[in-house]
Amino acid sequence: MTETDVQPLRASRLGRWRTVDVVVASVIAVAGGVVFWAWDQLWAATSAAFAAFPPAHAVLYGVWLAPGVLGALIIRKPGAALYTELVASIVEALLGSSWGLSVVVYGFFQGLGPELVFLVLTYRAWRLPVAVVAGAIAGLAASCLDLIYYYGAWRADWKITYIGVVIASSAIMAGVGSWWLVRALARTGVLQPFASGRRAPVA
Repeated sequence: MTETDVQPLRASRLGRWRTVDVVVASVIAVAGGVVFWAWDQLWAATSAAFAAFPPAHAVLYGVWLAPGVLGALIIRKPGAALYTELVASIVEALLGSSWGLSVVVYGFFQGLGPELVFLVLTYRAWRLPVAVVAGAIAGLAASCLDLIYYYGAWRADWKITYIGVVIASSAIMAGVGSWWLVRALARTGVLQPFASGRRAPVA
């Protein structure tokens, strides 16, 4: 077997999920689902504060996008972003989300967005700018769904503002926040089973 034959095999093994990958991704997803449910309550409780200009409410949005980016940055395997975000949304629905099962649809697209970013980069780029873009794309997917499901009657300038605020919130909370959390966890040694723990992300 030549060296060129060995390389694809190595790549295949690197893309395979181990038991520890499934367990940790599931823990991230379940914890994310609980946070989602709590964030649903916060969103409802703060709605009145943004009644004068509802698009500004989206400054809180980014937390709902974090598990997908965080899962991908830690696991570094194909499917991690989609898996963690989707399972988190299922947990949220089971806990009793005020938006019902529609959150599962959101979870799929919110996980698919960052998954495509990491896919385009062949699951080899884990720096801060990539995390920010992954969070932003997740936010773009979520805001577009919101405009379809809930805010279709808004005037154009509100819609554009809303999309921009969601993207910014997601880029910061899900992108920067997840990257920073992985960096902090790597320093503690708890991520040693993962490449993300042995090589802490750099900007």
